[in-house]
Amino acid sequence: MRGELLLTPAEMGRADALTIGGGIPGERLMESAGYVVADVICARFSQGTRAVVLCGMGNNGGDGFVIARVLKQRGFVVRVALALPDGMTPRDLKGDAAGAERAWRGETMPATPDLFDRATVIVDALYGAGLSRDVSGRDAELIAAVNAARADGARVYAVDLPSGIDGRTGEVRGAAIIADETVTFFRRKPGHLLLPGRTHCGRLRLAQIGIDPEVLADIAPMTAANGPALWAGCWPGAAVDSHKYSRGAALVASGPLISCGAARLAAEATLRAGAGIVTVATPPDAVTTVAAWRAAFVVRPAADMTALAELLGEPRLRAAVLGPGLGLGDDVWPAIRAALEGDVALVLDADAITQASRRRDEAFALVKARKAGVVLTPHEGEFGRLFPDIGGSKLDRARAAAARSGAVVLLKGPDTVIAHPDGRAAINENATAALATAGSGDVLAGIIGGLLAAGRPAFEAAALAAWMHGEAGRIAGPGSIADEIGSALRAVVANGCPEIIEED
Repeated sequence: MRGELLLTPAEMGRADALTIGGGIPGERLMESAGYVVADVICARFSQGTRAVVLCGMGNNGGDGFVIARVLKQRGFVVRVALALPDGMTPRDLKGDAAGAERAWRGETMPATPDLFDRATVIVDALYGAGLSRDVSGRDAELIAAVNAARADGARVYAVDLPSGIDGRTGEVRGAAIIADETVTFFRRKPGHLLLPGRTHCGRLRLAQIGIDPEVLADIAPMTAANGPALWAGCWPGAAVDSHKYSRGAALVASGPLISCGAARLAAEATLRAGAGIVTVATPPDAVTTVAAWRAAFVVRPAADMTALAELLGEPRLRAAVLGPGLGLGDDVWPAIRAALEGDVALVLDADAITQASRRRDEAFALVKARKAGVVLTPHEGEFGRLFPDIGGSKLDRARAAAARSGAVVLLKGPDTVIAHPDGRAAINENATAALATAGSGDVLAGIIGGLLAAGRPAFEAAALAAWMHGEAGRIAGPGSIADEIGSALRAVVANGCPEIIEED
């Protein structure tokens, strides 16, 4: 797996263990983590600032004791609020956390909600990324008190991940702290990118604390943040001696006049994303409207699904986008089936997903039997129809759906997940609220289609398309409609592939 790799809490634990096994003491890692967080706080606040450090009983709490000690040494007025289970005392701390508590030598109090009332800075070192159960009882009350203090003006710094957020899934486990800043270590976790976890992190900082990146070879993570290291080699571009067919021919299937707008949006995005020529196959009643939309379209009338199936068999075709506005009648499926039986790369979106959901076994068998790639682009509602028995986190569901269907699955949303049947997955994080508008998904389907027509592999095409879509939304800006998001693709392509930032 390439790119900025994301580690689950279990994988991060493995990274720690490999590092300690390689001769670096866990105490040193804890000291490094604590100093990093303290440095972040001291860059904003000065001596005399009142700080409360909320510590749990695990290693995250140990980080908190280090932070408290460093802040006190630098002139902060610091108290540690230790969340103790019934019947336990600080002597029950284990391992490196016990050593950090002994080195603190400051005021430690049993954590109660009133301790945060007068704090200017609150450090959340209660759970971190490793939480795998729901928060309840006194710990939920503590989390509520921290959030209330933040609402009154305190600034909250989370260590690794806001307590109450599941580092693997991004889910709120009963209750969760809302942080202003979060400092995590070595590699980000899926919970930093997946919603609602992302919205709880505030500003996210990644710090290196002495873990050698070579441990990743042993861990072999299968999840990455969606970025240029995944797809830089697939960026849209054409050689000086290229022509429209060498760049790639694509077909977008349109529905009748009343719904042809979706196909028009998809077709324009297909052209802008890299296809050299795009044919829009449309029922006769929509030919004039589609042809008037963009002179660059090749418009071919398809009176019925048999005619559409024939157009899908044209030998120079490399990719097709099926679904936007295509129709929900039973007569539509034969054309989709013909496409699946063919050898062009496919994007199945919108109505094509609904069609496939009515005959899942047949559709998945056809996908698995073909050589060319298929990308499914469901939103949450369509996903539920196509994979009604797949549950779990967004990342888990996308992976399971890809494995079951044999297709690359792009599960849409502000935290879009792209999953390959082999288990690779990417989480997209550059989407803006501008994309939450009718027709935006049609533009995304078209971008994927254009990249597939240009010969890009399905997983990389889907990941790059999600990123380009988000960037187009940023350029188009608030108040945009889908037409403007599609038009903004010109600027996205013209700006060029972003620089790959090497991981430490």
